[in-house]
Amino acid sequence: MRHLKFTPSWLRFLIILLLAMGILFRFSNLDSKVYSHDETYASLRISGYRINQAEQQLFKNRVISGESFAQFQGANPKKSLNDTIMSLAKEDSQHPPLYYVIARFWMQMFGNSVTAIRSLSACMSLLVFPCVYWLCRELFNVPLSVPGVAIALMSISPIHLVYAQEAQEYILWLVTILLSSASLLQAMRLESQDKDELVKKRQRPDLFAIWSIYAVTLAISLYTFLWSGFVAVAHGIYVMITAKFKLTETVRTYLLASLVGFLAFMPWITVVVGNFFQFLISADKTTTQSSLTPIFPFLLMQLSRIFFDIDLSSDNPLRYLITPIFLTLVGSSIYFICQTTNYKVWLFIIILIVVPALPLILPSLIAGGIRSSTEPYLIPSYLGIEVAVAYLLATQLYNENVSRRSIWQIIMALVIICGLISSKVSSQAETWWNKGMSYDNPQVAQIINQTTRPLLISDALGNNYGNVFSLSYLLKPEVQFLLVNNQKIPKIPDGFADVFLFNPSDTWREKIEKKYKLQTDSVYSDKYYSVWKLAKSPKLR
Repeated sequence: MRHLKFTPSWLRFLIILLLAMGILFRFSNLDSKVYSHDETYASLRISGYRINQAEQQLFKNRVISGESFAQFQGANPKKSLNDTIMSLAKEDSQHPPLYYVIARFWMQMFGNSVTAIRSLSACMSLLVFPCVYWLCRELFNVPLSVPGVAIALMSISPIHLVYAQEAQEYILWLVTILLSSASLLQAMRLESQDKDELVKKRQRPDLFAIWSIYAVTLAISLYTFLWSGFVAVAHGIYVMITAKFKLTETVRTYLLASLVGFLAFMPWITVVVGNFFQFLISADKTTTQSSLTPIFPFLLMQLSRIFFDIDLSSDNPLRYLITPIFLTLVGSSIYFICQTTNYKVWLFIIILIVVPALPLILPSLIAGGIRSSTEPYLIPSYLGIEVAVAYLLATQLYNENVSRRSIWQIIMALVIICGLISSKVSSQAETWWNKGMSYDNPQVAQIINQTTRPLLISDALGNNYGNVFSLSYLLKPEVQFLLVNNQKIPKIPDGFADVFLFNPSDTWREKIEKKYKLQTDSVYSDKYYSVWKLAKSPKLR
């Protein structure tokens, strides 16, 4: 890799340019996309309120305005940091508290707006660049070429832009994966150097401090996202294979550092386990059902979204042209890195791609499909794939064969163009595929906002709670809400010209029709929810 140490000025300029554009995309139009169902739940946790507390105050069969939701969507003086942590511990323990604690302090300083909370993720995403530089340096031992190309690709990767503008913990999780992985590789490298270079005893690194960094970053990663446990398993498999399954000093030190990291996470593990057993013995085991996507089309779609994403639907014919191209690029990158690097390099990347994804893929094969909401769980795999592609592109830029070098320069240019187009489209879009059940909320809001004196009626069952919160960000201030609990028949007051029912059950809708002697017309429907409009009546004018 000696030739990779000399980076031409044009490549340095290109890396800096793409990095600047990536940063610009991350901070542009932060409030333009719909604030999704899942993001409203994140804001609820940050506020310190629990779902039942919000329901008791909002779903009381009375008319309220959109301003009534603000109390439950960010930091407020009525609830403390302890309330935020307890809200997660009691109702949402699968989400560890680190991101929510940081977000609460952030919102106390910058306010509770959509721009404020999403700017936290955008700022966190900037930490990805120095961290991926560190990881690539540990893997490839080159100053700029491979790390620089990796930074360039990740700066314009549409999948990273999605999470960099999402008010959830996923971009922070990516940062912690990079930190823990790079610190592990550094600790293993310095420990092997310490053994091989006995002459340099006076320059012996402080291995305790180095392995402590890994223990700390592992604990931080676990407190960010539970799936970090599988990343830790991937690290353990890598350490054991490179040690040829012998209990070497490196293995013992690794096990000790991992044990410290997991012990630091033990308080939250007890919360998760306790909630799990409580769920098993609880009589109320209703869960929100969502449609399943076939596993292999889902994985291929996510793979192409690493490099090119203009929010194409799964049945769009263009996907059948795009996916094979990027599948070939990724396959070639993995093959090339396996053929040209030391086994310790390619083994780490392969394990990072495969091991954290297996607990997601194997159950999906049995179930016959996968939930689309699980795409953030593949973040470690995205990372491994991007590093492999960056290595292929960086090395082929120096290919001694002029024609091959030109071909790979064209390929790299096309990958960059795909990323820039995707980032431009995504940054300007009103909604995106990661919004899930809230994807069409702008369309619903437009229907309601075009009416005069509108009233939106909903209950708190199923997905209604989160989607009503999501819609509250899009509806004009004149829209009023009539929220009821347990599908009680609402008392519709006079003075509203247009009345909408948000995702009512057939039974509840028929009871409302019968009581008020009105007809309901469907104005919107998808696989997640429906909206019905009550026919105008003199009583409602």
